[in-house]
Amino acid sequence: MKKISKTWMAHGLVMALVFALPAWAAEPEAPTTKKTSKTVVSASSEKSPAPQGPVELLPGIDLSTGKSTLLKLAEPALRISIGNPDVADVTLINAKEVYVLGKKTGITNLIVWSANGKTTLRDVAVGLDTGMLQSRLAKWVPTAEPLMVDVMADTVVLRGRVPDATKVQRIVSLAEAYNGGKKVINMLRVEGSQQVMLEVKVAEVSRTLLDELGVDINLTRTAGSTSVSLLSQFLTSGATALTTARANGMTTITLTAEMKKGLVKILAEPTITAISGQEGSFLAGGKIFIPVPQGGTSNAITLQEKEFGVGLSFTPTVMEEGLINLKVTPEVSELSQLGATVKALNGQVSVLPSITTRRASTTVQLRDGESFAIGGLIKSNVSEAIRALPVLGELPVLGALFRSNAFQTEKSELLFVVTPRLSKTSDVPLALPTDSFKPPTRAEFMVEGLMEKPPAVPTEQPPSSPSEAAPAVAPKP
Repeated sequence: MKKISKTWMAHGLVMALVFALPAWAAEPEAPTTKKTSKTVVSASSEKSPAPQGPVELLPGIDLSTGKSTLLKLAEPALRISIGNPDVADVTLINAKEVYVLGKKTGITNLIVWSANGKTTLRDVAVGLDTGMLQSRLAKWVPTAEPLMVDVMADTVVLRGRVPDATKVQRIVSLAEAYNGGKKVINMLRVEGSQQVMLEVKVAEVSRTLLDELGVDINLTRTAGSTSVSLLSQFLTSGATALTTARANGMTTITLTAEMKKGLVKILAEPTITAISGQEGSFLAGGKIFIPVPQGGTSNAITLQEKEFGVGLSFTPTVMEEGLINLKVTPEVSELSQLGATVKALNGQVSVLPSITTRRASTTVQLRDGESFAIGGLIKSNVSEAIRALPVLGELPVLGALFRSNAFQTEKSELLFVVTPRLSKTSDVPLALPTDSFKPPTRAEFMVEGLMEKPPAVPTEQPPSSPSEAAPAVAPKP
C-alpha cells in the first residue's frame, strides 16, 4: 500500500508541472523601472474634475469692516479664490460652506470652482456698518420716517426725509464722526417751508430847535483930524434882521434873531424773503462817492463808495417745531448837514460829506408771526455858542449889545419792529399799487384838476326775478 500511494503522488506532481509550464511561458515580463504619480485631493472626491464651463455671475456679498458671514453653496466646491486678500479673507469650511471675513474697505470678487465643472463669480463689497449707524441715528435724531444709510467706497450716503434743517446738520455731523471725518453725501430732503419772509417796520421821529440872537454895531466918531471906529460883527445866519442907522451914516446897529423848529418822521416797511441758512439784504436809500487821497508822488485821489438810507440784512434758520433762529442787522443812515472839514497841505480847505449811522445787530429765536422790537436808539444833542467882545460883552445889561447867542437842540428816537413769517405759496394773484390807477380825461384834468379818476363805487343791483330773492320763511303752525 505504501508503494502504491507514493506512486500516485509522483504522478500528481508530474501532471501539475505539465499544465503550469505553458501558462508561465505566455505571461510577459514585468518592467523593472518604477513609476511615480501625484494624487489631487478635492473637497468632493479623488476623481479628476470635469471640464470647466462658462462663468456664472451671482449676486454680490456686502460686508462690514471687521465682520464675517458664512456663504452657503448650491453645489460642492472644488477650490475657491479671492481677488484682493487685503479687502476680504475666505476659508473653505467644507464642500458647501465658505467663511468670508471683511478686512478693509474696498471691492473685490470671489471665484468658486465646482466639481461638476461649474464656475461662479461673486462681488464682495466691504464697507462701514450701515446698520449700526442707522440705528444710532434713529436713536439720537428721531424722525417720522426711518433714514436710509448706504456706503459707496469709503463715503456714507444719507437718504430720507427730515422735518427741518437743524436735524439735517445734526445727522450729517454724526455721520461724519462715525465715518472718521471722511466725506458724507447728503441726499436728505427737508419737508415743510424753508423760506422766511421778514417784515420790518422802521419808525423815527426827529425834533430840532434852534434859537439865535446877534447884534452888529458900527460906530464912527471924528474929533478934529482923529477918527475912531467901533465895529462888532457878531451877526448870526438869522433870517430876521432889525437895523437902525443915523442919517449921517456914522452909527449903525443891526439886530438879528431867529427861531427854527423842525419835525421829521421816517417810516419804512421793507419786506424780504430768504431761504433758510442764506443771507438776505435790503437797502432803500442812495450812494455817494467820497474822495480818498492815495498819497505818493502822484497825489492820486480815488472815489470810495458809501451807501446810506434804510438798510436791513438778516440770516434766518428754520429749526425744529417751527422755531426760527434769526440774525438781523437793521441800519438807518443819513447825510450829515455839517460835513467834515479837511485842510490839505497846500492850504486848500475842503468839506467832505459825512454820514450819520445808527445800526443794531442781534440774534433771536422766534416762532412764526411773533415780533420783537429794538428800541432805545435815542439821540439828544444840545449845543450852545456865545460870541462876544471881551470885557464889554460881560457887562450886566449893556453886554447883550456886544455878544451873540446860539442855542440848538436835536432829539431823535428810532424803533425797529421785526416779524418773521414762514412763507407759503398762494394761488391768489398779487395786487399791485398801480392796479387802481386810471388816468383822467383831458376835461377832468383841465376843468376839475383831477390827477386820476376816482375809484368806482359798486352799486347793489336788485334781483331781476322773484326767484332770486330770498325765500320767505313759512310761519310755524
